[in-house]
Parts: sequence; C-alpha cells; structure tokens
Amino acid sequence: MGLLVVATFVAVAQIGGQRTAPGAGSTSRYDAVVATLGDVARTPAVWAVAFVAVTVGIGAVAVLAVGNFGLPEGLSGSLLTAVYAAVGLLLTGFVFLGAYFGTRGRGLGNAHGVAAGSFAAGLVFLVLIAAQLLVGIIG
Repeated sequence: MGLLVVATFVAVAQIGGQRTAPGAGSTSRYDAVVATLGDVARTPAVWAVAFVAVTVGIGAVAVLAVGNFGLPEGLSGSLLTAVYAAVGLLLTGFVFLGAYFGTRGRGLGNAHGVAAGSFAAGLVFLVLIAAQLLVGIIG
C-alpha cells in the first residue's frame, strides 16, 4: 500500500509538471479531437439517437431474456442479469451526474462536483444494501 501511495504521488507530480497554462500551447491533435468530440456531445440529435439506441437495446435484451426464443435457460438468466445491471448503472449514473452538474451549476469546481456525485452514488448503493438486508429485493 505504501508503494501504491508513493507511485500515485509520483504520477500526480509528473502530470502536474507537464501541464501548461490555458492558451499557452499551440493547438495539438489531442485538443482538436477533444474539441470535435465536445461539439458532437453538445448536439441534441446525438443525445436523442443515443437515448433511443440505449432504450431499444435494453428493451430488446429484456424481451430476449424473458421471451420463449429457444435460448438456453442459463443464457436467459444471464441476459436478465445484464439488463438489471445496465438499468442500475444508468440510474446510478443519472444520480451521479445530477449531483455533479448541480454542484458545478452552483459555482463550485470539478472536485466538489465529483465529491457530491460520489456521495450521491454511495447513498444509492447504501439504500440498495439496506433494502436487500431488510426485504431481500435482489434474488
């Protein structure tokens, strides 16, 4: 564990040493790719298509898992578990990003947003564990 801590500090020190002030460097290929991906991510049509694709994909896998399509029983159970996991990750991501952007929208920094998002996601897991212990909602 001590070596892991030392390696982390060395890595952070080297990353910090390589940074330049904003606008001080020339536009690199990385900056061009990041800017292009940022423009794509800000397009509402991309979000709409991604939402429809995720919804149809999860729905198709759920129907495949519970339908009578001649799949082996073990595979059907695995597909249904994958659907549960995907929906759980989406909900937890929604909670994390909601807390993150809520914190950032109030003028706080990235670290505060990540802390708030991690705290909110941790609360989701804590509630899930408590519900499992009390009423056994999983399996």
